[in-house]
Amino acid sequence: MSWLVTGAGGMLGRHLVRHCGDEHVVALDRRGLDITNADAVDAAIAHHRPRVVVNCAAWTATDDAEKHPDRAWRVNVTGTRNLARACRRHRTILLQVSSDYVFSGISRSPYHEDAPTGPLNTYGRTKAAAESAVLNVLPDLGYVVRAAWLYGVGGRNFVDTMIGLERTRESVRVVNDQTGQPTWAEDLARLLARLGSAAQAGTAPPGIYHGTNSGEISWHGLAQEVFRLLGADSSRVLPIGSGEFGLPAARPAYSALGHGRWARAGIPPLRHWRSALHVAFPLLQEAHVQEGKTRESIRN
Repeated sequence: MSWLVTGAGGMLGRHLVRHCGDEHVVALDRRGLDITNADAVDAAIAHHRPRVVVNCAAWTATDDAEKHPDRAWRVNVTGTRNLARACRRHRTILLQVSSDYVFSGISRSPYHEDAPTGPLNTYGRTKAAAESAVLNVLPDLGYVVRAAWLYGVGGRNFVDTMIGLERTRESVRVVNDQTGQPTWAEDLARLLARLGSAAQAGTAPPGIYHGTNSGEISWHGLAQEVFRLLGADSSRVLPIGSGEFGLPAARPAYSALGHGRWARAGIPPLRHWRSALHVAFPLLQEAHVQEGKTRESIRN
């Protein structure tokens, strides 16, 4: 049995490839497979004949999606639909990574898996449409796993940015009116691997799952936690409102997710975000230092 991971060059894809067990893994980055090319997608699945496809390929630049909605739609919706249709033809399980941005943010308690969606921005609308494509095309083989606030080694993310800013600025301004769930890519990758194995074994019902670390915090609170882990004064993180940034894409004010469906698959949900961050932090620090050394050597 084998796995095929699209978007394998990204942060989550790299983490996932390490967690697919002893089974054969076909790791395809954007150059290896353009998911917007339907013929190429079908040929790849026909050739490799995976039992599970995990789609980590996506347009994730939220603000750029407002400027280039057609491009974002082509990757996130057309690309996902191509994968779903090819998986249907070849009777292959598909795990689609989605986003908390499919929700409007008006709730004040964690969204359950069947809660109505209501995205506020183009990126969220593309991810909601991609979910529909998977669930409609693959009602018996399609799995949607919503992620949020991802951080990890090997990609741009908020935690890494805060590590860098603590060393270069006296203070940083971070929004305190958006609440969600910081999620370690390593934890999500491990969860996706377990879900894929359970899907193959027939013990995980298809449908929507929420793949986030538990608990909830604002971006401001998360930045303060990063500063504390660095041994820095967390009061240097100044709270501001989202409106002060004037970003093109609106964000949900609240996007914490509930995790009730994992019980049906016999898989425990992810640990608390703070516990995960504390375990991940030494690895993130080391990666940040090594990346800085690499940039310096290139300049010299």
